[in-house]
This record gives sequence, C-alpha cells and structure tokens, in this order.
Amino acid sequence: MTSNEVLAMYENIAALSGRMAAAARDGDFDGLARLETQCALQASATKSGVPALEGAQRLRKIDLLKQIMANDRAVRDVTEPWHGQLERAMSAH
Repeated sequence: MTSNEVLAMYENIAALSGRMAAAARDGDFDGLARLETQCALQASATKSGVPALEGAQRLRKIDLLKQIMANDRAVRDVTEPWHGQLERAMSAH
C-alpha cells in the first residue's frame, strides 16, 4: 500500500463515518448498519499494516483520524442511550 493509497483509505473512512453519523442522527439504523459494513471493509486494509507517513501526509492522516473519532462519538451519542433502553426493556421481561 502506497502513502497515497493510505490517505485515500482514510479519506474514504472519514467520509463513510460522516455518513454514519448523519444516519444515526436521522434514526436510519438500517443505513447505519450498511455503512458500518462498508467502513469495516475499508479499514480491513490496515490489518496487513500501512506505511508510515511523513510531513504533510502525516498531518492529513491525523486530521482524518480526528474526524473519524468525532464521527464515531456522534454515532455513539445517538446509539448508546438507545442500547441502554433496549437492555432495560429486555431485562424487564
């Protein structure tokens, strides 16, 4: 994997995670699940390792990771309370 391919992968993951956050806010949990699958497929490329980036490319990767983390937090802000409600409802029966 080249450094340009690494950045392209992180760009794709950042875009997908942004769409995931929007789907979660909209209550589109089927769409969220589909996007999660796409995101996991993109991220699976990192299992074999990725080359270290330098300079501007490294800074861009860091920015993309921050976006991904912020999007993940936005998804969790929506889904974690819902999961808690589901667990309480299931334990009541």
